[in-house]
This record gives sequence, structure tokens and C-alpha cells, in this order.
Amino acid sequence: MTRSTAHAWRQFGDGPLSRFASRVYILVVVEVLLLVTTLPGLLPLLLLGRDPSNLPLAALLLLPVGPAVCAALYALRHQPPDLTDLRPAALFWRGYRLNAGGALRVWAPTVLWLTVLALNLAYRGAIGLPRWWVVPLVLIAVGVTVCAANALVITSLFEFRTRDVLRLAVHFLVRTPGVTVGNALLLAAAAGVTAVFSEAVLALLASVVALAVLRVGDPMIHLIRKEFTA
Repeated sequence: MTRSTAHAWRQFGDGPLSRFASRVYILVVVEVLLLVTTLPGLLPLLLLGRDPSNLPLAALLLLPVGPAVCAALYALRHQPPDLTDLRPAALFWRGYRLNAGGALRVWAPTVLWLTVLALNLAYRGAIGLPRWWVVPLVLIAVGVTVCAANALVITSLFEFRTRDVLRLAVHFLVRTPGVTVGNALLLAAAAGVTAVFSEAVLALLASVVALAVLRVGDPMIHLIRKEFTA
């Protein structure tokens, strides 16, 4: 291959269309792997009725989501810049192996807390909970979820003890308000998609949501790398 031909191929491979196609390819592969790793829990979840009595079972079925999300975050963050060396599947499985345990230690308590809050809201009449308590409980649920988003990002990209991950996640709720607000808006959008369409539609957009969480979390990631890693 002549130098001019090689240069032409390099220009083609580095062009906007190629970069867009590579991003789509990465998102599609990560989405498929997300579905593969969560389908055993998500499929029965989609078949469950929306009765509050099903909340504990729904929480159990959601446990595989945490490790899968961490693997997706890892794969999306560690993609090499060379468009001829895309390895989203290999990176996903590497992230899954590295972070599954840490993700569960963050995700399982999160699901437990959210389940308890949801049960209190669902049965507030039976337990005599005043109506005005609804707003504080919803705000607590939002705070727990946003903190969990921080913790999953930290777990997927850094090697800290679980208690340090949780401390950093809470610390950056205040330290990086833009990240907190951004994650809250993503949570609201996810709730809207679920309410208007279904959980299945949200699952099909999971890789896009994961990418959005990474983009929103960039300031936090930068500060952690600068201040808490060698």
C-alpha cells in the first residue's frame, strides 16, 4: 500500500462518519451485553403486576442490574481512541469480573433502602403515615438513588474500599452540585420513560443512560483522579 493510499484510509477511518458509526457500534454492543446479564431478572420483572406486594420480589430481581451497569460504565469509559481497536465486549466482561462484587455491595443496600421507602409510601394508610410524609420520603429516595449513581461510577472506575466509595459518593453530592442535579434530571427522565412507556423501553436505552451518567459525572471523576489517586 502506498503512502498516499494509507493516508486516504486513515482520513476515512478518522472522519466524523466513522467516529459516529463506532460510537453507535459501542453502544449497541454494550446494550446487548447489558440485556444478556440482566435478562434473568428483568424478564420476570416485566411479567410482575404493579401491586405493592410484589416490591420485595422486584427488588430481588433487580440485583443483577448493579454489576451490569458497572460493567457498562467501565466499557464505555475505557474504549481506546483508535477506531480500528474497538473492544467493547472484552472491556464489558473485564469490567464485570473486576467490579461485580463491589457493585453488589453498593447496589444491594440501595435496592433495600428503596424497597423499604416504596413499601412505606404504598402502605402509608395502613401504617398511619401522615400524608405530608410523602414528600420527604420521595426526596430521600431521590437522594439515595443519586448517591448510588455516584457510587456505581466510582466503583466501576476506581479501586476503593466500599466504605470509602460510599463516603466519596456522599461527599460529591455536595462537592459537585452539577453532577447531582444532572443525575437527578436523568432519574426524572428515566421515571418519565417508564411511566409513559414501560420498563422494557428504559431497558433498551440502558447503554445510552449509562453513557449519559458518565458524561454527567465527568467533573466528579476528574476530581477523584486528581485528589484521591496517586
